[in-house]
Amino acid sequence: MLDSGSKGHAEQRRIWEAATLLALRDRLRAGDIWVAGSRQWRAVEDQLIPPALFAAMREAGLLPVAVPTTAEDYLAGRPALLERRLSEVNAKAAADTLEDVRVSGGEMKITPLKAITPEAAVDAAERLYAMLPNTRITAVLDDVHRWTGFADAFTHLHTGMPATKLRVVLTAVLADATNMGLTRMADACSVASYRELAWNAGWHLREDTYRPGLAIIANALQRHPLAALFGAADVSSSDGQAFLTAGRGEALGAHNARHGHGREAAALFYTHVSSRHAPFHTASIPPSGEAAYVIDGLLYHEADLAISVHHTDGGGVSDHVFALAHLLGFRFAPRIPNLADRKLYAFGSASTWPALAPFIAGKPDDKLVAAQWDDVLRMAASVRTGTVSASPLLKRLGAYPRQNGLALALREIGRIERTLHALDWLERPGLRRQATAELNKGESRNALARAVCFHRLGRLHDRTALAQQHRASGLALVTAAIALWNTVYLGRALDAARRRGDLIPDALLTHFAPLGWQHLNLTGDYLWGADASLGPDGFRPLRGTAARLPTAAAA
Repeated sequence: MLDSGSKGHAEQRRIWEAATLLALRDRLRAGDIWVAGSRQWRAVEDQLIPPALFAAMREAGLLPVAVPTTAEDYLAGRPALLERRLSEVNAKAAADTLEDVRVSGGEMKITPLKAITPEAAVDAAERLYAMLPNTRITAVLDDVHRWTGFADAFTHLHTGMPATKLRVVLTAVLADATNMGLTRMADACSVASYRELAWNAGWHLREDTYRPGLAIIANALQRHPLAALFGAADVSSSDGQAFLTAGRGEALGAHNARHGHGREAAALFYTHVSSRHAPFHTASIPPSGEAAYVIDGLLYHEADLAISVHHTDGGGVSDHVFALAHLLGFRFAPRIPNLADRKLYAFGSASTWPALAPFIAGKPDDKLVAAQWDDVLRMAASVRTGTVSASPLLKRLGAYPRQNGLALALREIGRIERTLHALDWLERPGLRRQATAELNKGESRNALARAVCFHRLGRLHDRTALAQQHRASGLALVTAAIALWNTVYLGRALDAARRRGDLIPDALLTHFAPLGWQHLNLTGDYLWGADASLGPDGFRPLRGTAARLPTAAAA
């Protein structure tokens, strides 16, 4: 038995050990300490393209970046553009000619945008949705596979062959998407037993089959003529959707007060959606740090998309993301909350632009950018080529201490790009309107996802990251299938309405969203082929009535 002195010594030792482990954890995250041979905790420099290979790529002119390869050229062009834009916006601010923006007395006020969806668009959408067939979710997946062949992407892990029992595999997909799980889905469906569902899910459902399946549906939606009226082909947005999980999250780092769940654990499904309502990338992430995953979705999807402009809300904003997006050729155009609190940066004296001077915090460190330019380019090229994924790299750089040169240089570049974006935001109401419209599309898609993921009140009982990612992937695929199915039948309903003399102009269709679900049976028995009432043309007959339905049809 230890005496009191020994007890005190033991307690002090435990405190010292805990403090040491916490410090070690923080320094590993920050990159001050690394583990040789580790995939996650090795030095950041070792994760990038080897210097010799990078030098050869640079010599051959093969760097996959969207900026000049020399710091001199970059610093010759960007500061000049920044100075010109500051002068233009300052002049308009001083003359009070910025639309819906008032800059005066060191204060900045941006009038919130008013809703611009015409009532005629809402009425037209309700009329068309009222014509869509009442259909089971199983029939939706059947139809979409018949049109696109997306289920052939669910190949066998060993043989690489498509599944022989596609409806069993798709039932397992529905088990992921609805949050039912295989056990309850086996009770609700008649197509397979639990054992058969589990076998097919184990061999056919994984991330490298979910991704191409989602891409096939997204490509079909992007190419549909009606979807072309929904939005531009090269614009997208991303947003996180929180789902409560089993257990407490405070000790696991799975808690984020922003999502309003108190101390309950939560997972975040972070999804990228095109302007044409096609989800093309999703990831189950911790409920904080959304910004680190913005670039992942733009680079690591398998759809035939060439995104040039991307929008997020405030959760996706960081100077590092602004910098990396610019280096890779993306226009990052987030909706930044409390813009007046996000200081601007200028290479000249703030007094040069008196109307904006209260919001200018300082000068970007061009010397630091020049000194680190080669490492900045090597990092961007490594992310573009997939040598290292963007999200773990951005998280490591974000945790770096202040003296790390690469992290600081990236921050300085981000400050330049963020200032340019802020100036555009103040001057161009069209940009504010576009960002709001795109983010609203993401919110509408989240509402559909919440309706699909209904079981257990949407609370996830999967404790592993892999299982939660399967839920996210299944949910993205099913919502994409619904969006494509609705788009196809809205197009058919539109043609039928116009033939009857209901001349709905294309201008109204830009406000449509193919995300309604009131005509779809998402719950109950999951039967296949029960409503296979296809007409001679291979499509289900439209409903002849035009009764008004409560629907979230207009974006």
